Amino acid sequence: MREALKIFQHAPARLRRIDAFHRMATVSMRTPSFDLHGPCQPESPVVLSVPHAGRDYPMALRAAIRVPLEALAPLEDRHVDALAHAARGDHTTIVQRLPRAWIDLNRAEHERDPAIDSGADRRRQSAPSLKLRSGLGLVPRRTPGAGDIWRGKLSSDEVVARIECDHRPYHAALGDLLDAARARFGIAILLDIHSMPPLASGARIVLGDRFGKSAGARFVYRLEAEARAHRIPCALNTPYAGGHILERHARTQDNIHAVQLEIDRTLYLDPRMDGPGPGFAGTAALLARMIAALADEAEGTPFATAAE
Repeated sequence: MREALKIFQHAPARLRRIDAFHRMATVSMRTPSFDLHGPCQPESPVVLSVPHAGRDYPMALRAAIRVPLEALAPLEDRHVDALAHAARGDHTTIVQRLPRAWIDLNRAEHERDPAIDSGADRRRQSAPSLKLRSGLGLVPRRTPGAGDIWRGKLSSDEVVARIECDHRPYHAALGDLLDAARARFGIAILLDIHSMPPLASGARIVLGDRFGKSAGARFVYRLEAEARAHRIPCALNTPYAGGHILERHARTQDNIHAVQLEIDRTLYLDPRMDGPGPGFAGTAALLARMIAALADEAEGTPFATAAE
């Protein structure tokens, strides 16, 4: 590898330019599977992520599943992207278009399910997570109420292609946004937005900070305060503490914090759970206040200084 690098470094400049052009052309031919709303250089320390609301089901998925397409809807954070759009204001937001059934951005690359993935490496899964064991790995195997999703095993190449074309680009873009926000403001806050079915506990919002590992307590407190002000029951880390997105992108020692927000779908969807309901506007207003509270807390931090 070192010899190859040495040869390339001493190659004529013209050849290096051709190689660079080829690589740029190859990348430009790939359409990202996510949408970016707002400036690439965030104008606030708060960056929003919506990884599970995608409804753009590829033909390759439609051909490979054994269940009706509508059976995959329970895997979606149904229309929470619309809620985020209504609340985001000028805050930069990244939204995945492809569905969670295709690939789950909130799982690590190694969380591959041997039951449906021919390339899963059991050596990296000596202690597989509860989510993976229950069929909710990097590529979900099951869906609530309908059972197994796929007609047969997926090839290793299929799963690797999803990782390289969809999983890695999303995380790379999100990481760049957080780095840009931190560079400008001295601090960055990721709010990772999800939705959930009603909980027996009665909590209608769940905040996850990986039990204090992914965010300063003051940010969680501000979010809890907004929920209380709207008389919305709120829980912390139970049953959702945050997944791979928080684990990967939170670096509190570098002033990059991350909180996962789960919102009860009955707060903003219609009774059929299929479209915005009468509570949509109020829930969007609450989310907007939560985002503003995070920005206020971050911008009031002594070490958070804007670029000249």
